[in-house]
Amino acid sequence: MKTALKALLIIIGTLSISLGIIGIVVPLLPTTPLILLGAACYVKASDKLYQKLIQNKWLGSYIQDFREKNGITRKNKILSLSMMWGSIILTIIILDAPFWLAAILIIIAVSVSAWILSFDTL
Repeated sequence: MKTALKALLIIIGTLSISLGIIGIVVPLLPTTPLILLGAACYVKASDKLYQKLIQNKWLGSYIQDFREKNGITRKNKILSLSMMWGSIILTIIILDAPFWLAAILIIIAVSVSAWILSFDTL
């Protein structure tokens, strides 16, 4: 793989993981998908970074559960969905969002919910 492509994948992976970490405390950012995207980028670009990521005591479990069992724990599903829906509903109410914005937020929430629920529950 060319060096420029590897560098781009490392940058995207690092950005994705950074956003995923922020997503642990900011409900609108989905943690698990962002961590998984970062891991996928690292697998293609840097085995050293990938190994470091999966051995991380906080983030490694997201990847190992998904990779080995192709699923998401019930706790993570419930937490992700409740935080996402709660923050979207609060955003719509607090901002007194216009219809078009509320519709976009709800479409995003429904799409992300369907995606999360499509995985096996561990």
